[in-house]
Amino acid sequence: MPPQPRSPLALGWEAVRANAIPAALLQATMLAILVGYYLRPTCAAVLQRLAEWKHQYGLAFVIGAAVLAAAILPELLVIGVFQRGRVRSENARNLLFTIPVWAIDGIAVDLLYRGLAAVFGDAATLPVVAAKISVDLGVFSVFYAAPYGVLAYHWKNNGYRFAALRDALTLAFYRDRVVPTLCAIWAVWLPLTAMIYSLPLPLQFPFFSLALTFWVLLLTYMTNRFAGRRGHPGTVALEPIPAP
Repeated sequence: MPPQPRSPLALGWEAVRANAIPAALLQATMLAILVGYYLRPTCAAVLQRLAEWKHQYGLAFVIGAAVLAAAILPELLVIGVFQRGRVRSENARNLLFTIPVWAIDGIAVDLLYRGLAAVFGDAATLPVVAAKISVDLGVFSVFYAAPYGVLAYHWKNNGYRFAALRDALTLAFYRDRVVPTLCAIWAVWLPLTAMIYSLPLPLQFPFFSLALTFWVLLLTYMTNRFAGRRGHPGTVALEPIPAP
């Protein structure tokens, strides 16, 4: 008797549990940086330098940070760990996909942070931070972040067929694929967004970039599960899933 398919919530919880340790390490690291910013002049000076670079280079910094965090570093991890240092042609093809995908996502997130600061202000008070988290996780993630990421990797995993995108624009796809991703977003990003919005606006995107590297690995795990694989973080990066 074939196993019963798991519910979207069960799949989302499985992804969260599988990545609980790296998520906790990431959250602890970001919390330490946040505390250091407010208590340690040296840490504050380093973060302020990042803010100056973002102000100086603007969009180039946003795109460069997002691409480095979500495309280049994960691909180097795949090469160094899963391919034992051997570069393959698939790595170049992966970068042709991930660089524009995550550059667009980085621009969208930067616009979100700036837009929220314009609407709610840049004060790190509890009402302001709570309002920003609500819009980020309750609106932006639901209608953009989760669907965008899942659709992009679904397209890749189905051989870049535009028919796969058309077939994905259904409520059933959102329920079965996007809802599990939202579960992971809420579990992983709730404390992270609280930390991000507790910092001044110029530092919010650099903090997001630090967290983005882990999120790409988590998203890759989930898209592998959707495709019937074992959820190995490197498998999507190594080869696309054949179209059915």
